[in-house]
Amino acid sequence: MMTGVFSLPVLYGLLAGTAVGGGIALFVIAVRGWAPKPGATKESGKRAAELARFLSTRGSLAIGGGLVVLALTRWMVMGAATGVLVFTWDRLFGGAAEERAAMKRVEALAAWTESLRDTIAGAVGLEQAIPASARAAAPALRAHLEALVDRLRSRTPLPEALQHLADEIDDASADIIIAALILNSRLRGPGLREVLGALAKSAREEVDMRQRVMAQRASTRRSVQIVIVVSVTFVLGLAIFNRSFVEPYGTAVGQLVLGVVCALFAAGFWWLRNLSKIETPDRFLTHAPERHEMGVR
Repeated sequence: MMTGVFSLPVLYGLLAGTAVGGGIALFVIAVRGWAPKPGATKESGKRAAELARFLSTRGSLAIGGGLVVLALTRWMVMGAATGVLVFTWDRLFGGAAEERAAMKRVEALAAWTESLRDTIAGAVGLEQAIPASARAAAPALRAHLEALVDRLRSRTPLPEALQHLADEIDDASADIIIAALILNSRLRGPGLREVLGALAKSAREEVDMRQRVMAQRASTRRSVQIVIVVSVTFVLGLAIFNRSFVEPYGTAVGQLVLGVVCALFAAGFWWLRNLSKIETPDRFLTHAPERHEMGVR
């Protein structure tokens, strides 16, 4: 029964049951993995494995953080909000490592395109230039280019091997370069050197643009993280060392108001995340096996 204040035994009982159930589920996922269903696509299996790893690590930290905050503040809403914040921290305020990897991939594409252009300048065909340029490729592309060379050595047609390369890299910037190579491998027309030079220049300009954007976003990301840490620390400090000042939040109405405040903060954080995302164009050089089955080239 509640008389203006949440009954602590009921709250702890509900939260303990939720934590035990979630912990058992995460333990099963961590031990057995997250196997995709038979017939599932490669992309769905990759997402399922990523979700399993995310739940097994970030989920445990979120549950632990929520329990600690609940024990310190005795506010169920604050404990739940802390768990959600910890669980979604990387998605809301991370992404720097992913952006750096994408930028290195574009830079490696530019360097490989320049190397391919210079190799072709020596009156070498495209089939001979690709293995020669793959040896000096950047680490971000070396594995993909080595797989391309292996396909060529196994007598895979060059257009098909290049299509596989585009699917493995999975980047719109790579599609533009590989599409030019596929067209040249089929038509055998002149001007490939000039096209590769222009594409390499465009990739270099894209790398410069991404570097400027990342520098601006890094300061914004740090500012947002500082605001969150200071706000959470201030609220926890009041709840622990000055209970009388925040006593109204212990009532049912107070918890409702606190939930609204947390929801407004969450909406603001999500809005900032959407504003800071870089919209990249969709890939156009996608593999369409059904077209090949119908005989469409």
